[in-house]
Amino acid sequence: MSELKFQPRGLHFEDFAIGQKMITSGRTITEADIVNFAGVTGDFNQIHIDATYAAQDTFGQRIAHGLLIQSIAVGLVVQSGMIEGTTLAFRELSTKFSLPVFIGETIHVVGEVVQTKAFRRLGGGNVTFKYSVINNEGKTVQRGEWIMLIKSKE
Repeated sequence: MSELKFQPRGLHFEDFAIGQKMITSGRTITEADIVNFAGVTGDFNQIHIDATYAAQDTFGQRIAHGLLIQSIAVGLVVQSGMIEGTTLAFRELSTKFSLPVFIGETIHVVGEVVQTKAFRRLGGGNVTFKYSVINNEGKTVQRGEWIMLIKSKE
């Protein structure tokens, strides 16, 4: 019987090129996502978890936590296989939260490699991604840059 061993699908640092683009699959935001995120983080702000309160507030309904959407966006990129198993560290991020995300909305990520910088002593290099999180209406709900340390080929 052969042994099954994890084989990373992710690209290595040397495989990334400036201008390289990606589009992830989509994911629908659920009430369970919001409740679970509130439980993990302790952020029980009424705009996220209280339907009656939120109905009377700015957006007329509950909204997802901005950092929940950010976390799901990173997960969508990992699930695409592009950085699965080759990311050494998530080093920096800058984010603009542009629009709220409501329960039932589907988001996906569009990204582009805008910079690469080798760090041989760290076993890889930084890859800077410019990204946008897009909702099912085609509107950008978040955008910014992620800098990830990606493993070099051995």
